[in-house]
Amino acid sequence: MTTDTPANPATDPATDPWARLRQATPARIGLGRAGDAPPLQAVLAFQLAHARARDAVHAPLDIPAILAGLGGTPHHLVQSRAVERGLYLRRPDLGRRLAEDSRAALPAGQWDAVFIIADGLSATAVQRHAVPLWEATVARLPGWKLAPVVVATGARVALSDEIGAALGAELAVMLIGERPGLSVADSLGVYLTWGPKPGLRDAARNCISNIHLSGGLSYQAASAKLAWLMTEARQRRLTGVALKDEQPAALPGA
Repeated sequence: MTTDTPANPATDPATDPWARLRQATPARIGLGRAGDAPPLQAVLAFQLAHARARDAVHAPLDIPAILAGLGGTPHHLVQSRAVERGLYLRRPDLGRRLAEDSRAALPAGQWDAVFIIADGLSATAVQRHAVPLWEATVARLPGWKLAPVVVATGARVALSDEIGAALGAELAVMLIGERPGLSVADSLGVYLTWGPKPGLRDAARNCISNIHLSGGLSYQAASAKLAWLMTEARQRRLTGVALKDEQPAALPGA
């Protein structure tokens, strides 16, 4: 039995023509083969990545840890109508609506923005990155009147519409776990919606994605982009396709 192109990314480029490309992407390329199958190392790496993705989808959000990270910041805990994980995965529509008791627990006010920390499809991403990103972003928003942070479980992106409307926030900012892939299982996404209300389409939102520490967008870069978009949204009173990401390349603190 012979083995063709080696699967080790650290292989010397002089002997492995795929090594240079592997340094530029996490995609699985040039894995080689052992007989008529992929090399054992590549198979085991794939199985590990698949297991991490499944764990990220099914893991519950550690709410006490999130609240500890928020310190003494005022907060609300809410739940969507997808009251258990299996139902959440089968019925995306239920993840877009608040449970009745959660809706009643959100007092109306007048806020510039509300930050929503939501489990989404990767509680792992939220557990690792949501609080540090929230901290970095709030530090860039002096003078903003921010609603209590909302921690939401069983949440889809559109849940931010009902939350923002209930609280009376002009802008809803949801930090949510993205669908895990076989390269990254802990990627965080951010969705901004001006004038949140039930029934909005995704074209009314702006998205910042791929926030993680394994070659993704850093907290510093993501918070700079998020604060810029929030400021532009408030000035123009809109988000979505009408708000282009024209952040200056040399934005201070980016």
